[in-house]
Amino acid sequence: MTESQTTRSLNFIEEIIESDLASGKWDGRVHTRFPPEPNGYLHIGHAKSICLNFGLAKKYGGKCNLRFDDTNPVKEEQAYIDAIIEDVRWLEFDWGEHVLYASDYFEQMYEWAVALIKSGDAYVCDLSLDEVRRLRGTLTTPGVDSPYRDRDVDENLDLFAKMRAGEFPDGSRTLRAKIDMAHANMILRDPVMYRIVHATHPRTGDTWCIYPLYDWAHGLEDSIESITHSICTLEFEIHRPLYDWFLSKLGVHHPQQIEFARLELTRTLMSKRKLLLLVNEGCVTGWDDPRMPTLSGMRRRGFTPEAIRNFCDRIGVAKFNSTIDLALLEHCVRDDLNKKSLRVMGVLNPLKVVIENYPEGQDDRLDAVNNPEDPSAGTRQVPFSRVLYIERDDFMEDPPRKFFRLAPGREVRLRYAYFITCTDVIKNDVGQVVELRCTYDPATRGGDAPDGRKVKGTLHWVSAEHALTVEVRLFDHLFLEDDADENTKASGKGKTQSVKATAADKNSTDTRETPTDEVTSNLNPHSLDVRPTCFVEPSLAGAQPGDRFQFERLGYFCVDAESTSDRLVVNRTLTLRDTWAKMKQKGKT
Repeated sequence: MTESQTTRSLNFIEEIIESDLASGKWDGRVHTRFPPEPNGYLHIGHAKSICLNFGLAKKYGGKCNLRFDDTNPVKEEQAYIDAIIEDVRWLEFDWGEHVLYASDYFEQMYEWAVALIKSGDAYVCDLSLDEVRRLRGTLTTPGVDSPYRDRDVDENLDLFAKMRAGEFPDGSRTLRAKIDMAHANMILRDPVMYRIVHATHPRTGDTWCIYPLYDWAHGLEDSIESITHSICTLEFEIHRPLYDWFLSKLGVHHPQQIEFARLELTRTLMSKRKLLLLVNEGCVTGWDDPRMPTLSGMRRRGFTPEAIRNFCDRIGVAKFNSTIDLALLEHCVRDDLNKKSLRVMGVLNPLKVVIENYPEGQDDRLDAVNNPEDPSAGTRQVPFSRVLYIERDDFMEDPPRKFFRLAPGREVRLRYAYFITCTDVIKNDVGQVVELRCTYDPATRGGDAPDGRKVKGTLHWVSAEHALTVEVRLFDHLFLEDDADENTKASGKGKTQSVKATAADKNSTDTRETPTDEVTSNLNPHSLDVRPTCFVEPSLAGAQPGDRFQFERLGYFCVDAESTSDRLVVNRTLTLRDTWAKMKQKGKT
C-alpha cells in the first residue's frame, strides 16, 4: 500500500465495501474480478481497473479473478491472452491458481438460455442484425415487435438446438430475450443473447458455432464465480438493468454492480480498435511500440509498475468522467525512476574535443556517484582521456549573454573531472564545427578549483577511447492534439476497415467502419527520432533489455528489447523536465 493510500479518505467504492462488511453482507467476503476481452493489448486505461479490482481484494483480504471474456472468436487471439497475463503479472498482481475464461461456462450459459426459452422469456428471431437495429426504435419512439416474437416454446427449443448444431448460416438467426420493445431503456428492447458464428475459437476450437453476447454473458460469469462486487466503467451503467433482469429471471447468485469513471488522458488514445488500426496501418511498429499507451509499450519504454500503480492511486476513483493530464503520469514515472536509476553519462549528438595539454596515451579513472538519491548505490569509476565527446548543443561559437556552456575562450567544468577552456575551433569545408581544441587544469580534478574560482557551466562527456556506441531512440507524443480520442471522432475520408462501433459495445454485433483518417490525421510525424551513433560510458557494457538508467542532463533511458550482445539500443523513457511538478509549484493543478 502506498503512502497516499494510508492517508487519503475512502473512495465511494471502498465506502460501499466497508458498509457491506459492517452489515455482514456477502458473509464478509470481498470477491472482485478483472475481465478483459482478448481482442488487443491492455493500455493504461485498463491499468486503472486492474489496480482498482486487485487493490480492493488485497486491501480487504479478498480475492480477485483474472477472467477472459472470450465470447467473440472472430476478434480474439491466444497472443492477446498471453500478453494480458504478462501485463497483469508485470503490475505485480496475483489471481490465484487459475486463469478463468467465459468459455469455461459456455455449456452452463446454454442451459440457462434454454431455461429462459422454456419460461417464455427468450425466443429465436429470424431477423438480420440490421433489421433488429432498425426495428429497435429511438429514444423517443418505441421499437417494433419481431414477427417471430410469439413463436411457441417447442419451436424455439427446436430452432435453438439446430442453431447449436450448426444447421443455419451466420447471421440467419439469433436468440433474443423477450422483455419490452417499448422500454425507455433501449438496452432492454429484446436484446440479442446469442448469434451464429462459424469460426474457430482459441480455446474451444469448433465445438461451438453459437456464441453469447457480452450482455448475456457478463452477469452470468460473475454469478458463476460468486463475485460480490462487480466493478465496471460508467458506460455499463445503462446495461445494469439488463444484467439484473437476467439474474433475477434465473434466480441465481446476484453480484452488486458498481460503476466508476474510466481513465481519460490527454494526448492518449484509449480505444483498442483504434490502436489496432494504428498497428495494422503500420503507423507504429506493433502493440509494444514505446509510443503506444499499451502497458507493453510503456514497459518497453522504461515505465515501472510501481509508477503506474502510484499514478492510478493518485488519480483516485470517481463517479464522473474527467480527463487527466498526461504530465501527472509522467511525473509519477520520473519520481520513481529518480529514486532507482543509476546515473551514467551519454552523448546523443557528439562533438569531438581534444585536450591538447593532456598526455597522449594516458587515462584517468574518476569517481562518479551512481545515484545521489540512494547512497547505498555507491560510486563507479569513469575513464577520462585526451579525446572526449560532448553534446554539440553544449558549444556555441558566438553565444548569447545567458549561454553558460562552452564557447571560444570560456572555461567550464566537466562533470566529475576537470575545468577545461576552449582554445580553438576546427571546421570542415562547409563551415561546420567538427572539433574543439581545449586545455585542462590538472588542479581541478574532481570538479573544483583549489583557488576558489567558479564556473557557471557543467557539462557531461564521454571518453572517446572507452565509449560504447549505441543506438538511441527519442520519443515525442504520438498525437499532436491534447485530446487524441476527441480528435479522431471527426469524419474523415480515405480507406477504411471494419471495426466495432464503440469501445463500450462488447457485443460485437455492429461492424460499422471507422475511417482510417479519423485516427491517423492527428499523428505526430516527429514522434520518433532515431540516433544510430551515440556514445555512452563503458559502465553500460553488459546492460540487458529492461535495464533503466538516467543519462545525466538528458533524461531517463531503458535498454530496448531489440538489443543484442553486438548492438545496444536504448529508448528515452522521459526527459528530466517535469511539467507536472512545475505546475504544482505554480498552483495550477
